[in-house]
Amino acid sequence: MAKIETICALATAVGQGGIGVVRISGPLASDIANQVLRTSLEPRYAYYGSFYDDGVEIDKGVAIYFPNPHSYTGEDVLELQGHGGMSVMRQLLEVATSLGARLAEPGEFSKRAFLNGKMDLVQAEAVQDLIQASSDQSARCAIRSLSGEFSDKINHLLTAMINLRVFVEATIDFSDEEIDFLASHEVSEKLENLACELTEILECANQGALLRDGIHVAIAGKPNAGKSSLLNALTERPSAIVTAIAGTTRDVLKETIHINGMPLHIIDTAGLHQSDDIVEQEGIRRAHAEIDNADVVLLVYDAKDGSADQSILPFEVVNKPIIEIRNKIDLLNESPQGHNSEDCVSISLSAKSKEGVDLLKQSLADVAGYHPVGDGLVLARKRHIMAIETTFEFVENAIAQLEAGASELVAEDLRQASISLGGITGEFTSDDLLGEIFSSFCIGK
Repeated sequence: MAKIETICALATAVGQGGIGVVRISGPLASDIANQVLRTSLEPRYAYYGSFYDDGVEIDKGVAIYFPNPHSYTGEDVLELQGHGGMSVMRQLLEVATSLGARLAEPGEFSKRAFLNGKMDLVQAEAVQDLIQASSDQSARCAIRSLSGEFSDKINHLLTAMINLRVFVEATIDFSDEEIDFLASHEVSEKLENLACELTEILECANQGALLRDGIHVAIAGKPNAGKSSLLNALTERPSAIVTAIAGTTRDVLKETIHINGMPLHIIDTAGLHQSDDIVEQEGIRRAHAEIDNADVVLLVYDAKDGSADQSILPFEVVNKPIIEIRNKIDLLNESPQGHNSEDCVSISLSAKSKEGVDLLKQSLADVAGYHPVGDGLVLARKRHIMAIETTFEFVENAIAQLEAGASELVAEDLRQASISLGGITGEFTSDDLLGEIFSSFCIGK
Protein backbone atom coordinates (compact mmCIF):
# COMPACT_ATOMS: atom_id res chain seq x y z
CA MET A 1 0.00 0.00 0.00
CA ALA A 2 1.35 3.41 -0.99
CA LYS A 3 1.65 5.92 1.82
CA ILE A 4 -1.19 8.46 1.78
CA GLU A 5 0.21 11.98 1.71
CA THR A 6 -1.40 14.91 3.47
CA ILE A 7 -2.25 17.76 1.09
CA CYS A 8 -3.08 21.42 1.62
CA ALA A 9 -4.31 24.29 -0.52
CA LEU A 10 -6.04 27.63 -0.47
CA ALA A 11 -9.74 26.82 -0.95
CA THR A 12 -10.88 30.40 -1.56
CA ALA A 13 -10.06 32.72 -4.44
CA VAL A 14 -6.57 34.18 -4.62
CA GLY A 15 -6.45 37.83 -3.53
CA GLN A 16 -7.65 39.96 -0.66
CA GLY A 17 -10.97 39.20 1.00
CA GLY A 18 -12.75 39.21 4.32
CA ILE A 19 -12.17 35.47 4.80
CA GLY A 20 -9.65 33.01 3.40
CA VAL A 21 -9.80 29.24 3.86
CA VAL A 22 -6.91 26.79 3.90
CA ARG A 23 -7.99 23.16 3.46
CA ILE A 24 -5.86 20.24 4.68
CA SER A 25 -6.66 16.57 3.97
CA GLY A 26 -4.82 13.42 5.00
CA PRO A 27 -3.54 11.50 8.01
CA LEU A 28 -1.55 14.46 9.41
CA ALA A 29 -4.55 16.82 9.54
CA SER A 30 -5.21 16.18 13.24
CA ASP A 31 -1.54 16.66 14.24
CA ILE A 32 -1.36 19.88 12.21
CA ALA A 33 -4.50 21.13 13.97
CA ASN A 34 -2.99 20.42 17.39
CA GLN A 35 0.22 22.31 16.58
CA VAL A 36 -1.36 25.27 14.76
CA LEU A 37 -4.10 25.78 17.36
CA ARG A 38 -2.31 24.47 20.46
CA THR A 39 -5.41 22.52 21.40
CA SER A 40 -7.31 19.44 20.29
CA LEU A 41 -10.49 19.91 18.29
CA GLU A 42 -13.85 18.26 18.78
CA PRO A 43 -15.01 16.79 15.46
CA ARG A 44 -17.35 18.96 13.38
CA TYR A 45 -17.44 21.81 15.90
CA ALA A 46 -16.25 25.29 14.98
CA TYR A 47 -13.36 26.46 17.19
CA TYR A 48 -12.41 30.13 17.39
CA GLY A 49 -8.89 30.99 18.48
CA SER A 50 -5.37 31.93 17.45
CA PHE A 51 -3.29 30.26 14.72
CA TYR A 52 0.38 29.80 15.63
CA ASP A 53 3.60 29.25 13.72
CA ASP A 54 6.23 27.83 16.05
CA GLY A 55 4.76 29.74 18.99
CA VAL A 56 4.20 33.00 17.12
CA GLU A 57 0.62 34.09 16.61
CA ILE A 58 -0.06 34.75 12.92
CA ASP A 59 -3.86 35.13 12.83
CA LYS A 60 -7.15 34.58 14.63
CA GLY A 61 -9.93 32.62 13.03
CA VAL A 62 -12.18 29.55 12.97
CA ALA A 63 -11.03 25.95 12.63
CA ILE A 64 -13.17 22.89 11.91
CA TYR A 65 -11.95 19.29 12.01
CA PHE A 66 -13.72 16.49 10.09
CA PRO A 67 -12.38 13.01 10.92
CA ASN A 68 -12.59 10.30 8.28
CA PRO A 69 -14.71 8.97 6.73
CA HIS A 70 -17.25 11.75 7.36
CA SER A 71 -15.56 14.47 5.33
CA TYR A 72 -15.48 15.81 1.79
CA THR A 73 -12.51 13.65 0.77
CA GLY A 74 -13.25 10.68 3.05
CA GLU A 75 -9.98 11.43 4.88
CA ASP A 76 -9.22 13.52 7.97
CA VAL A 77 -9.86 17.11 6.90
CA LEU A 78 -8.96 20.38 8.62
CA GLU A 79 -10.23 23.77 7.48
CA LEU A 80 -8.59 26.93 8.78
CA GLN A 81 -10.71 30.02 8.17
CA GLY A 82 -8.71 33.19 8.70
CA HIS A 83 -8.55 36.73 7.41
CA GLY A 84 -8.36 36.72 3.65
CA GLY A 85 -5.03 38.43 3.13
CA MET A 86 -2.43 36.76 0.92
CA SER A 87 0.28 37.11 3.57
CA VAL A 88 -1.82 35.32 6.20
CA MET A 89 -2.88 32.56 3.81
CA ARG A 90 0.70 32.06 2.62
CA GLN A 91 1.92 31.73 6.22
CA LEU A 92 -0.77 29.14 7.02
CA LEU A 93 0.21 27.11 3.95
CA GLU A 94 3.87 27.34 4.92
CA VAL A 95 3.05 26.10 8.42
CA ALA A 96 1.11 23.16 7.00
CA THR A 97 3.92 22.18 4.63
CA SER A 98 6.54 22.52 7.39
CA LEU A 99 4.47 20.04 9.44
CA GLY A 100 4.46 17.40 6.70
CA ALA A 101 1.76 18.36 4.21
CA ARG A 102 2.41 19.13 0.56
CA LEU A 103 0.65 21.54 -1.76
CA ALA A 104 -2.29 19.91 -3.52
CA GLU A 105 -2.50 19.45 -7.27
CA PRO A 106 -5.49 20.83 -9.24
CA GLY A 107 -8.66 18.96 -8.28
CA GLU A 108 -6.84 16.62 -5.89
CA PHE A 109 -9.39 17.03 -3.07
CA SER A 110 -12.25 16.04 -5.40
CA LYS A 111 -10.15 13.26 -6.90
CA ARG A 112 -9.59 11.80 -3.44
CA ALA A 113 -13.33 12.11 -2.74
CA PHE A 114 -13.98 10.08 -5.90
CA LEU A 115 -11.32 7.47 -5.13
CA ASN A 116 -12.64 7.13 -1.57
CA GLY A 117 -16.20 6.55 -2.76
CA LYS A 118 -17.63 9.85 -1.51
CA MET A 119 -18.93 10.69 -4.98
CA ASP A 120 -18.84 9.23 -8.46
CA LEU A 121 -17.12 10.82 -11.44
CA VAL A 122 -20.21 12.65 -12.69
CA GLN A 123 -20.73 14.22 -9.26
CA ALA A 124 -17.05 15.20 -9.07
CA GLU A 125 -17.32 16.95 -12.43
CA ALA A 126 -20.52 18.64 -11.23
CA VAL A 127 -18.51 20.31 -8.44
CA GLN A 128 -16.40 22.10 -11.05
CA ASP A 129 -19.45 22.82 -13.22
CA LEU A 130 -21.22 24.44 -10.26
CA ILE A 131 -18.20 26.66 -9.59
CA GLN A 132 -18.01 27.69 -13.24
CA ALA A 133 -21.78 28.02 -13.82
CA SER A 134 -22.47 31.24 -15.71
CA SER A 135 -26.28 31.24 -15.42
CA ASP A 136 -28.90 30.33 -12.83
CA GLN A 137 -30.17 27.48 -15.01
CA SER A 138 -26.72 25.92 -15.44
CA ALA A 139 -26.14 26.21 -11.68
CA ARG A 140 -29.43 24.41 -10.97
CA CYS A 141 -28.51 21.67 -13.45
CA ALA A 142 -25.08 21.28 -11.86
CA ILE A 143 -26.74 20.85 -8.47
CA ARG A 144 -28.93 18.09 -9.90
CA SER A 145 -25.85 16.30 -11.22
CA LEU A 146 -24.08 16.81 -7.90
CA SER A 147 -27.03 15.30 -6.04
CA GLY A 148 -26.75 12.19 -8.22
CA GLU A 149 -29.71 12.63 -10.57
CA PHE A 150 -27.68 12.00 -13.75
CA SER A 151 -25.74 9.17 -12.09
CA ASP A 152 -28.99 7.47 -11.05
CA LYS A 153 -30.16 7.42 -14.67
CA ILE A 154 -26.87 5.94 -15.84
CA ASN A 155 -26.75 3.38 -13.03
CA HIS A 156 -30.35 2.30 -13.71
CA LEU A 157 -29.47 1.63 -17.34
CA LEU A 158 -26.21 -0.06 -16.39
CA THR A 159 -27.98 -2.45 -13.98
CA ALA A 160 -30.55 -3.39 -16.63
CA MET A 161 -27.79 -3.93 -19.17
CA ILE A 162 -25.71 -6.13 -16.85
CA ASN A 163 -28.74 -8.21 -15.82
CA LEU A 164 -29.66 -8.79 -19.44
CA ARG A 165 -26.09 -9.74 -20.31
CA VAL A 166 -25.94 -12.23 -17.42
CA PHE A 167 -29.15 -13.85 -18.62
CA VAL A 168 -27.92 -14.07 -22.23
CA GLU A 169 -24.65 -15.66 -21.10
CA ALA A 170 -26.58 -18.18 -18.99
CA THR A 171 -28.72 -19.22 -21.98
CA ILE A 172 -25.60 -20.11 -23.95
CA ASP A 173 -25.27 -23.21 -21.72
CA PHE A 174 -28.74 -24.31 -22.81
CA SER A 175 -28.28 -23.77 -26.54
CA ASP A 176 -29.20 -27.42 -27.31
CA GLU A 177 -32.53 -27.23 -25.50
CA GLU A 178 -35.73 -27.04 -27.49
CA ILE A 179 -36.93 -23.95 -25.63
CA ASP A 180 -35.74 -20.66 -27.08
CA PHE A 181 -34.81 -18.93 -23.84
CA LEU A 182 -33.84 -15.68 -25.55
CA ALA A 183 -37.23 -15.42 -27.25
CA SER A 184 -39.23 -16.55 -24.23
CA HIS A 185 -37.80 -13.84 -22.04
CA GLU A 186 -38.36 -11.12 -24.61
CA VAL A 187 -34.67 -10.26 -24.94
CA SER A 188 -35.36 -8.45 -28.19
CA GLU A 189 -37.89 -6.18 -26.50
CA LYS A 190 -35.51 -5.46 -23.63
CA LEU A 191 -32.74 -4.54 -26.06
CA GLU A 192 -35.10 -2.21 -27.89
CA ASN A 193 -36.07 -0.61 -24.56
CA LEU A 194 -32.38 -0.07 -23.77
CA ALA A 195 -31.89 1.61 -27.14
CA CYS A 196 -34.89 3.89 -26.53
CA GLU A 197 -33.69 4.89 -23.07
CA LEU A 198 -30.21 5.59 -24.41
CA THR A 199 -31.71 7.82 -27.09
CA GLU A 200 -33.60 9.81 -24.44
CA ILE A 201 -30.53 10.18 -22.24
CA LEU A 202 -28.43 11.21 -25.25
CA GLU A 203 -30.91 13.97 -26.10
CA CYS A 204 -30.82 15.17 -22.50
CA ALA A 205 -27.01 15.03 -22.48
CA ASN A 206 -26.78 17.01 -25.72
CA GLN A 207 -28.99 19.72 -24.23
CA GLY A 208 -26.93 19.67 -21.04
CA ALA A 209 -23.70 20.04 -23.01
CA LEU A 210 -25.12 23.07 -24.83
CA LEU A 211 -26.19 24.56 -21.51
CA ARG A 212 -22.72 23.99 -20.10
CA ASP A 213 -20.51 24.93 -23.06
CA GLY A 214 -22.78 26.96 -25.33
CA ILE A 215 -21.77 27.80 -28.89
CA HIS A 216 -19.23 30.15 -30.46
CA VAL A 217 -20.66 32.65 -32.93
CA ALA A 218 -18.46 34.73 -35.25
CA ILE A 219 -19.83 37.97 -36.70
CA ALA A 220 -18.39 38.48 -40.18
CA GLY A 221 -18.97 40.82 -43.08
CA LYS A 222 -17.58 43.68 -45.12
CA PRO A 223 -16.45 46.92 -43.46
CA ASN A 224 -19.24 49.19 -42.20
CA ALA A 225 -21.91 46.49 -42.50
CA GLY A 226 -22.88 47.00 -38.85
CA LYS A 227 -21.07 44.06 -37.23
CA SER A 228 -20.05 45.97 -34.09
CA SER A 229 -23.53 47.47 -33.80
CA LEU A 230 -24.93 43.94 -33.91
CA LEU A 231 -22.56 42.88 -31.13
CA ASN A 232 -23.74 45.81 -29.01
CA ALA A 233 -27.38 44.95 -29.74
CA LEU A 234 -26.85 41.34 -28.65
CA THR A 235 -24.95 42.23 -25.47
CA GLU A 236 -27.23 45.22 -24.77
CA ARG A 237 -24.27 47.43 -23.92
CA PRO A 238 -21.59 49.38 -25.83
CA SER A 239 -19.08 46.53 -26.01
CA ALA A 240 -17.58 47.69 -29.31
CA ILE A 241 -16.70 51.12 -30.67
CA VAL A 242 -19.13 52.11 -33.44
CA THR A 243 -18.44 54.90 -35.95
CA ALA A 244 -19.45 55.75 -39.50
CA ILE A 245 -15.84 55.17 -40.56
CA ALA A 246 -15.28 51.85 -42.33
CA GLY A 247 -12.69 49.61 -40.69
CA THR A 248 -13.19 50.83 -37.11
CA THR A 249 -12.84 47.26 -35.80
CA ARG A 250 -9.35 45.92 -36.50
CA ASP A 251 -9.00 43.30 -33.78
CA VAL A 252 -11.12 40.50 -32.33
CA LEU A 253 -13.63 41.37 -29.61
CA LYS A 254 -15.30 38.61 -27.56
CA GLU A 255 -18.38 38.77 -25.35
CA THR A 256 -20.71 36.20 -23.76
CA ILE A 257 -24.48 36.42 -23.40
CA HIS A 258 -27.12 33.81 -22.52
CA ILE A 259 -30.16 32.53 -24.37
CA ASN A 260 -32.46 30.72 -21.93
CA GLY A 261 -29.38 29.86 -19.87
CA MET A 262 -27.23 28.69 -22.82
CA PRO A 263 -23.93 30.61 -23.14
CA LEU A 264 -23.47 32.36 -26.47
CA HIS A 265 -19.83 33.28 -27.06
CA ILE A 266 -19.91 36.10 -29.62
CA ILE A 267 -16.83 37.18 -31.56
CA ASP A 268 -16.81 40.48 -33.46
CA THR A 269 -14.24 40.49 -36.26
CA ALA A 270 -12.61 42.98 -38.60
CA GLY A 271 -14.26 43.78 -41.92
CA LEU A 272 -13.36 41.31 -44.69
CA HIS A 273 -11.94 42.99 -47.79
CA GLN A 274 -8.73 43.48 -49.73
CA SER A 275 -6.42 45.86 -47.90
CA ASP A 276 -2.83 47.10 -48.20
CA ASP A 277 -2.83 48.28 -44.58
CA ILE A 278 -0.61 46.00 -42.46
CA VAL A 279 -2.76 46.42 -39.36
CA GLU A 280 -5.96 45.65 -41.28
CA GLN A 281 -4.32 42.61 -42.87
CA GLU A 282 -3.51 41.21 -39.43
CA GLY A 283 -7.06 41.93 -38.27
CA ILE A 284 -8.47 40.09 -41.29
CA ARG A 285 -6.13 37.15 -40.65
CA ARG A 286 -7.42 36.94 -37.08
CA ALA A 287 -10.99 37.25 -38.33
CA HIS A 288 -10.46 34.24 -40.62
CA ALA A 289 -9.08 32.22 -37.69
CA GLU A 290 -12.11 33.02 -35.50
CA ILE A 291 -14.54 32.26 -38.33
CA ASP A 292 -12.82 28.91 -38.89
CA ASN A 293 -13.17 28.00 -35.20
CA ALA A 294 -16.75 29.23 -34.74
CA ASP A 295 -19.76 26.94 -34.52
CA VAL A 296 -22.01 29.44 -36.33
CA VAL A 297 -21.21 32.41 -38.59
CA LEU A 298 -23.35 35.55 -38.80
CA LEU A 299 -22.71 37.10 -42.20
CA VAL A 300 -23.79 40.73 -41.88
CA TYR A 301 -24.51 42.89 -44.93
CA ASP A 302 -26.16 46.23 -45.66
CA ALA A 303 -29.81 45.87 -46.71
CA LYS A 304 -29.12 48.30 -49.57
CA ASP A 305 -26.64 45.80 -51.08
CA GLY A 306 -29.45 43.45 -52.00
CA SER A 307 -27.80 40.16 -51.01
CA ALA A 308 -25.01 38.69 -48.91
CA ASP A 309 -21.65 37.94 -50.51
CA GLN A 310 -20.55 34.58 -49.07
CA SER A 311 -17.42 34.61 -51.24
CA ILE A 312 -15.71 36.87 -48.69
CA LEU A 313 -15.79 34.06 -46.13
CA PRO A 314 -12.94 31.53 -45.77
CA PHE A 315 -13.44 28.35 -47.77
CA GLU A 316 -13.55 26.24 -44.58
CA VAL A 317 -17.02 27.55 -43.63
CA VAL A 318 -18.84 25.75 -46.44
CA ASN A 319 -20.02 23.01 -44.05
CA LYS A 320 -20.74 25.40 -41.17
CA PRO A 321 -24.12 26.97 -40.31
CA ILE A 322 -24.31 30.50 -41.73
CA ILE A 323 -27.03 32.96 -40.81
CA GLU A 324 -27.26 35.89 -43.21
CA ILE A 325 -28.02 39.14 -41.40
CA ARG A 326 -29.68 41.78 -43.59
CA ASN A 327 -28.91 44.83 -41.48
CA LYS A 328 -29.99 48.50 -41.47
CA ILE A 329 -33.62 47.86 -42.43
CA ASP A 330 -34.53 50.98 -40.43
CA LEU A 331 -33.09 53.06 -43.27
CA LEU A 332 -35.54 51.38 -45.64
CA ASN A 333 -38.52 51.60 -43.25
CA GLU A 334 -38.91 47.81 -43.31
CA SER A 335 -40.10 45.49 -40.56
CA PRO A 336 -37.89 42.68 -39.16
CA GLN A 337 -38.49 39.20 -40.45
CA GLY A 338 -36.84 35.80 -40.66
CA HIS A 339 -36.59 33.34 -43.50
CA ASN A 340 -35.62 29.68 -43.17
CA SER A 341 -34.96 27.27 -46.01
CA GLU A 342 -32.87 24.17 -46.56
CA ASP A 343 -30.12 26.28 -48.13
CA CYS A 344 -30.14 29.39 -45.96
CA VAL A 345 -31.28 31.06 -42.77
CA SER A 346 -31.63 34.83 -43.02
CA ILE A 347 -32.81 37.56 -40.66
CA SER A 348 -33.74 41.12 -41.62
CA LEU A 349 -33.11 43.43 -38.67
CA SER A 350 -31.79 46.74 -37.46
CA ALA A 351 -28.84 46.49 -35.12
CA LYS A 352 -29.15 50.19 -34.38
CA SER A 353 -32.78 50.08 -33.20
CA LYS A 354 -32.50 46.42 -32.04
CA GLU A 355 -35.62 45.50 -34.04
CA GLY A 356 -35.34 41.84 -35.04
CA VAL A 357 -32.59 40.96 -32.54
CA ASP A 358 -34.99 38.63 -30.68
CA LEU A 359 -35.59 36.80 -33.97
CA LEU A 360 -31.84 36.34 -34.30
CA LYS A 361 -31.51 34.99 -30.75
CA GLN A 362 -34.24 32.43 -31.37
CA SER A 363 -32.67 31.49 -34.69
CA LEU A 364 -29.31 30.91 -32.96
CA ALA A 365 -30.97 28.64 -30.40
CA ASP A 366 -32.67 26.73 -33.23
CA VAL A 367 -29.45 26.35 -35.22
CA ALA A 368 -27.67 25.09 -32.08
CA GLY A 369 -30.50 22.62 -31.49
CA TYR A 370 -31.09 24.01 -28.01
CA HIS A 371 -34.51 23.35 -26.53
CA PRO A 372 -34.39 22.79 -22.74
CA VAL A 373 -36.31 19.71 -21.68
CA GLY A 374 -37.62 21.05 -18.37
CA ASP A 375 -36.61 20.35 -14.80
CA GLY A 376 -34.93 17.04 -15.68
CA LEU A 377 -32.05 18.71 -17.53
CA VAL A 378 -28.56 18.02 -16.15
CA LEU A 379 -25.19 19.32 -17.28
CA ALA A 380 -23.18 16.97 -19.46
CA ARG A 381 -19.74 16.91 -21.02
CA LYS A 382 -18.51 15.78 -24.40
CA ARG A 383 -17.05 12.62 -22.86
CA HIS A 384 -20.51 11.71 -21.54
CA ILE A 385 -22.04 12.14 -24.99
CA MET A 386 -19.30 10.09 -26.66
CA ALA A 387 -19.74 7.29 -24.09
CA ILE A 388 -23.53 7.21 -24.58
CA GLU A 389 -23.14 7.17 -28.37
CA THR A 390 -20.67 4.28 -28.15
CA THR A 391 -22.99 2.40 -25.79
CA PHE A 392 -25.88 2.90 -28.21
CA GLU A 393 -23.79 1.46 -31.07
CA PHE A 394 -23.03 -1.69 -29.05
CA VAL A 395 -26.72 -2.12 -28.18
CA GLU A 396 -27.66 -1.71 -31.84
CA ASN A 397 -25.03 -4.34 -32.71
CA ALA A 398 -26.52 -6.65 -30.07
CA ILE A 399 -29.96 -6.28 -31.65
CA ALA A 400 -28.52 -7.22 -35.04
CA GLN A 401 -26.63 -10.22 -33.57
CA LEU A 402 -29.80 -11.42 -31.83
CA GLU A 403 -31.69 -11.36 -35.12
CA ALA A 404 -28.85 -13.42 -36.63
CA GLY A 405 -29.06 -15.94 -33.76
CA ALA A 406 -25.54 -15.27 -32.45
CA SER A 407 -26.20 -15.21 -28.69
CA GLU A 408 -22.47 -15.24 -27.85
CA LEU A 409 -21.97 -12.01 -29.78
CA VAL A 410 -25.05 -10.49 -28.12
CA ALA A 411 -23.42 -11.09 -24.73
CA GLU A 412 -20.12 -9.59 -25.89
CA ASP A 413 -21.80 -6.45 -27.26
CA LEU A 414 -23.65 -6.03 -23.97
CA ARG A 415 -20.36 -6.42 -22.08
CA GLN A 416 -18.73 -3.70 -24.20
CA ALA A 417 -21.81 -1.50 -23.80
CA SER A 418 -21.61 -1.86 -20.01
CA ILE A 419 -17.95 -0.88 -19.97
CA SER A 420 -18.62 2.19 -22.11
CA LEU A 421 -21.60 3.33 -20.02
CA GLY A 422 -19.80 2.61 -16.73
CA GLY A 423 -17.02 4.97 -17.79
CA ILE A 424 -19.37 7.92 -17.31
CA THR A 425 -19.68 7.47 -13.54
CA GLY A 426 -16.15 6.13 -13.16
CA GLU A 427 -16.93 2.45 -12.64
CA PHE A 428 -14.60 1.65 -15.54
CA THR A 429 -12.18 4.54 -15.94
CA SER A 430 -8.49 4.75 -16.85
CA ASP A 431 -5.97 6.68 -14.75
CA ASP A 432 -5.17 8.84 -17.79
CA LEU A 433 -8.80 9.97 -18.04
CA LEU A 434 -8.93 10.76 -14.33
CA GLY A 435 -5.79 12.88 -14.67
CA GLU A 436 -7.28 14.76 -17.61
CA ILE A 437 -10.59 15.41 -15.82
CA PHE A 438 -9.24 16.63 -12.49
CA SER A 439 -6.39 18.70 -13.97
CA SER A 440 -8.96 21.33 -15.03
CA PHE A 441 -10.25 21.77 -11.44
CA CYS A 442 -9.37 24.57 -9.05
CA ILE A 443 -6.36 23.88 -6.81
CA GLY A 444 -8.49 23.94 -3.62
CA LYS A 445 -11.14 21.53 -4.96
